[in-house]
Amino acid sequence: MNFDFESVIERRGTDSQKWQKYAGRDILPLWVADMDFKSSPAIIEALQKRVADGVFGYARPVKSTTDAIVDAMQTRYGWKIDPSWLVWLPGLVVGLNIVAQAFAEVGDESLTLTPVYPPFMSSAKNSGRVSKQVPLVLNTAARRWEIDWAALEAAVTPRTKLFVLCNPHNPIARVWRRDELQRLGEFCVRHHLVLCSDEIHCDLILDDLPHIPTALLGDDIAKRTITLMAPSKTYNVPGLGTSLAIIPDAVLRAQFVRATAGIMAEVTSLGFTACEAAYRDSEAWRQGLLATLRGNRDFIFDFVAKELPGVVIEAPIEATYLAWMNVSALKLADPIAHFEAHGVGLSEGAFFGVPKGHYVRLNFGCPRATLVEALTRMKRAVTALA
Repeated sequence: MNFDFESVIERRGTDSQKWQKYAGRDILPLWVADMDFKSSPAIIEALQKRVADGVFGYARPVKSTTDAIVDAMQTRYGWKIDPSWLVWLPGLVVGLNIVAQAFAEVGDESLTLTPVYPPFMSSAKNSGRVSKQVPLVLNTAARRWEIDWAALEAAVTPRTKLFVLCNPHNPIARVWRRDELQRLGEFCVRHHLVLCSDEIHCDLILDDLPHIPTALLGDDIAKRTITLMAPSKTYNVPGLGTSLAIIPDAVLRAQFVRATAGIMAEVTSLGFTACEAAYRDSEAWRQGLLATLRGNRDFIFDFVAKELPGVVIEAPIEATYLAWMNVSALKLADPIAHFEAHGVGLSEGAFFGVPKGHYVRLNFGCPRATLVEALTRMKRAVTALA
């Protein structure tokens, strides 16, 4: 089947958070991780059918919805999960915050690797826990971001209770390999840490690399692992607020569920509908999306190398639709303001735990025409400095 990933959809003047940020200004928004593609036809059709029912009461997943998740985990990753392991969430960030409250007390510590998606740090702070960051190290010879194992060990204290992993990693677009995940899992077992593995980008791997769910690395690791997943990024349905935690251990799962009591909204009927159609009926669309994203990624690498002196993508983009760009050579006090002045809205690297002015993140989940225009504007911004 052919799917349309080239038509530019007008999102100005709509409820789009991504586009409202620059309302009334000629700025192309390539910041928040929200794609400018229509979702899969299967999802749209399922939602239209569900809306036609006309009744939208409090919802629970039906067996076909749960089966779609179970089947997808088995087919894609060889991960046989029990339906009882699933805990539904109205968003993945909610899950990060629940984990912090469920498995750490006020003043306890949560470890993560930076640069990283901002809620990995803020989720601990939101409830009086402490976020400790261990910076990743760029191996320039190998062009690969790596874990500083010595620094990770040194960061552990008697108050460290959690390790929060991003796999694939946002914003560096790295797919962690089996040996790295095994070592991280054993690190958590050795230090008695709960391992929260955010795998929301696992269906967006662009290279010929496997996604390995952390909970597949052995019983001891699985017993302390909470895996967070969602259809939102892959199938472009973040506005429908549907995510899930997969928690094999019954004690850990009960502790997690207790922490949600009275503070967590329920998933909506439309969210369940979209989730089922995503995992069950949208694989051909996903493959078309991946081909489009690969093309966009390759175009970015070529354009940056030839047309944007002072901007560097230091490592391969193995997954996601996010490009992590080093702009420190431009010597800008505020790179975001500079690029906005030339019509492109990017994410500031400081939000991800690195010094301000060193990095920006670009979302290339958009039609090629939008990407070409955005990069052309970035070239004008760089040229203006000369």
